[in-house]
Amino acid sequence: MSVDLLVAPCSHEAAKFAVMNWHYSRAMPAGKLLKFGVWENGKFIGAVIFGWGANNNIGSPYGLKMTEVCELVRVALTSHKSQVSQIVTAAMKALRVQSPGLRMFLSYADPAHGHNGSIYQAMNWLYCGTQKTGSTLYFHNGKYVHQRTVSSFYGSITGLKKIKAEPKHCYLYPLDRAMRRQIEPLAQPYPKRADVGEIESRDGSTV
Repeated sequence: MSVDLLVAPCSHEAAKFAVMNWHYSRAMPAGKLLKFGVWENGKFIGAVIFGWGANNNIGSPYGLKMTEVCELVRVALTSHKSQVSQIVTAAMKALRVQSPGLRMFLSYADPAHGHNGSIYQAMNWLYCGTQKTGSTLYFHNGKYVHQRTVSSFYGSITGLKKIKAEPKHCYLYPLDRAMRRQIEPLAQPYPKRADVGEIESRDGSTV
């Protein structure tokens, strides 16, 4: 049976529904967001979300302006027939139409949730190792969440229990030849896949 896949801009409400119901974090990321809904045969099955978060220097390590780089922050899908890599590729193409000045995407895979970035490997992203240090997470409403999320949506972090998370894997995807040549020296061998394969997973909560 053929699948009619549509990836197009969606409302904040639709993206939030996907994240709250189909993403392991159950939390919308903070900062400026660009949201794309995903439909198969006319049925809404999730969202792909890009953003800049609270880091105004996201492109600085690569000599890029804020308008030239974007982070893939959520892939939140319910059961689906299309491969996650196909869905993410469609969302990236749609965003490039909206933002022709983009030169690179970046994203992180969280080993604490069994994600080593298999989807990015399938899409030929460059692996650039792990973050120097893990993020600080705060325990709120029965789960550990990022400090930016607590501050943006819940207010003060005073008195909350905190832990240091395991550093995430970092992946980069250049959008032009000059950018690829610039970041290729950073590339490292791909880490081994997690025990639970991300590419074939029917749960798209991979970012």
